Amino acid sequence: MKALPHPRGGAGAAVLGVLAFTTLEMTVLATAPAAYRPVISGALLGAAVTAFALLAAVLRADRRATRQARRRALELMDESSFTARALEGFPMEAVRPCLLGPNAPSLNHLYTAWAFAARGHDTAWLVRHLDLPAPLARLLTDAAAARLRD
Repeated sequence: MKALPHPRGGAGAAVLGVLAFTTLEMTVLATAPAAYRPVISGALLGAAVTAFALLAAVLRADRRATRQARRRALELMDESSFTARALEGFPMEAVRPCLLGPNAPSLNHLYTAWAFAARGHDTAWLVRHLDLPAPLARLLTDAAAARLRD
């Protein structure tokens, strides 16, 4: 099964761009003659506000793309993914301690992760798209792989 593309990527570049732009602004301001500093400061302030607004827009779009990717991933599942036969081999005894802690995922969340793992998704995919802790995702993918070997 083909994994969904990872939407994050533009946010890091946007942050680096804003930092580089801010450094350039400070350099220009420090080297400008004293008579021109008020005008240059105003122009640079406007440019900095614009850059930070663009950064906020990129980060918001990144969050929206992440939510949409999760929604699409969950829409791929149909009712047949949650039948008793599809849940055979689910490592309930191994995941039970993970269900008791604070911020524990719900059992339905783990069943969904199990269905994806049984369809061939790897640990990194489960962590990224379903927000599971890496050890728990690894436990599910290992159990799903063992189920396929049997």
